[in-house]
Amino acid sequence: MREKQSDAPPADPEEVARAIVLRRLTASPRTRAELERSLRERNVPDDVGERVLDRFTEVGLIDDAQYAAAFTESRRQRSGWSRRAIAAKLRERGVPRDLILEALTDVGGDDEMRTARDLAGRRWERSGTLAPEVRRRRMAAMLARRGYSASVVSTVLAELESGEPDVD
Repeated sequence: MREKQSDAPPADPEEVARAIVLRRLTASPRTRAELERSLRERNVPDDVGERVLDRFTEVGLIDDAQYAAAFTESRRQRSGWSRRAIAAKLRERGVPRDLILEALTDVGGDDEMRTARDLAGRRWERSGTLAPEVRRRRMAAMLARRGYSASVVSTVLAELESGEPDVD
């Protein structure tokens, strides 16, 4: 294979950085930390990347607080994730701790229990043909994968097996 030879001058690092960031943001919302990683992987100088990310933040295209809030709502509503699972994923994506706490402020213990009940209740209905011990094990595993504590899991399972929610 032959390499392409070009008489074009080397690409402007700032243009390269802007193109990378725009391409990543077009695919889906990203945190500033994720975008910084992308720029580093593409060998964009740190000072250039910082300037480009500052500008995108200034115009509102990068907003970790908004990202954290939307991510929290989405994962709770669609996937039934717990506060702990959401916080872990946001940390993994580089969202600062204070923004994670702010995004999770409105999610209390009652909300978490309600989300776990709703999620497990839907699955419980569909799993009625399974043996009781298999059904219980699968429900417990599903809730644990979504980050629910052992106490929440046992409470929800007891409610499902008795057929009555234990409303505190």
